[in-house]
Amino acid sequence: MRVIKVFGPGCLKCEALYENVVKALEELKIEAQIEYIKDLKQMALYGVFKTPALWVDGSVVSQGKVLSVDEIKQILTT
Repeated sequence: MRVIKVFGPGCLKCEALYENVVKALEELKIEAQIEYIKDLKQMALYGVFKTPALWVDGSVVSQGKVLSVDEIKQILTT
């Protein structure tokens, strides 16, 4: 099972990234464990310094940008 983390303090952009991740997973029919991390200390531990950020299976794949559903699908299928 894939492990995905969305990092952000709860702003609109962060919420949009989280929703786009959920949509991408639904469209690809992929099961994943999704976690939304709002704690700044946790973000720093993962090396996240710009939000929103996306972490997939052990590495940060995006910071400071709301990825589209298609961009997320591309990340998940490569």
